[in-house]
Amino acid sequence: MAGTGKPIHCRAAIARSPGEPLVIEEVTVAAPKPREVRIKIICASVCPVDVTFWESKHPSAIFPIILGHEAMGEYTVVDIAHVTKIDPQTPPDRACLFTCGVAAGVGAAVKRAKVEAGTSVAIFGLGVIGLAVAEGARLCGATRIIGVDMNPDKYEIGKKFGVTDFVNSSSCVDKPVSQVIIEMTGGGADYCFECVGSTSLVHEAYASCRKAWGKTVVLGVDQAGAMLTFNSYDVLDNGRTLMGGLFGGLKPKSDIPILIKRYMAKELKLDEFITHEVDFKDINKAFDLLLEGKSLQCVIWMNK
Repeated sequence: MAGTGKPIHCRAAIARSPGEPLVIEEVTVAAPKPREVRIKIICASVCPVDVTFWESKHPSAIFPIILGHEAMGEYTVVDIAHVTKIDPQTPPDRACLFTCGVAAGVGAAVKRAKVEAGTSVAIFGLGVIGLAVAEGARLCGATRIIGVDMNPDKYEIGKKFGVTDFVNSSSCVDKPVSQVIIEMTGGGADYCFECVGSTSLVHEAYASCRKAWGKTVVLGVDQAGAMLTFNSYDVLDNGRTLMGGLFGGLKPKSDIPILIKRYMAKELKLDEFITHEVDFKDINKAFDLLLEGKSLQCVIWMNK
């Protein structure tokens, strides 16, 4: 909704201190400045990054704070550079999933790594992002998609998105996961994705990748300042590629409409990511479900 040039009042979920339940209060939303638009939020979803800020594990977390790069208030003001026009027929609860994790995962496979048909993929962590990577790899025609997780229940969930094999990392006591994957694939996966946020898993994913042409994409966020250390000779000699995958390498204005078009054409699976829905007044339940590992994507409706 275009701004009128005047401030407005609306509800917002505010985190007043780390880890404490969010409180819904009335706030003032400033009038749009030049090149800004005021947008009415219909629904939103909770992302693990929101939890990182809420728990004050991100260096830029300052309290009180209104969380939500996927939107947590009734209205917000954003720069027009951050607004993407989409098909108006797109269901809003599906559209909001393209604001972070799902888009990042699919994009990491489709655009950042450019997974080729007939190749092998290993995904470390089968949360929303990892499952979205699997879906992206499936769309690309990967023939073997290996999921790595400590929770064996994730295999059945992963199958919905194309996961063909599963490695329970907690059961790998005699050999590292990388060795298991190397043996499974006959030399290493063509593409590996770290979707947890652990420097040790980045190393493990990198080691699981096939020498000479393998690519490893980092999508997880470790604690601020966590360092990665590699042997410089190995980096040169093994020919593998290590890359970051911020938002899957997508350009929102051009790439998000394409992904939505694929969803509307029933090519891209999206419905399966939504496991719960709550009203705005019950927003803390959405955080609880995520922290307890009981939800993939929980959609929060502002005025349903």
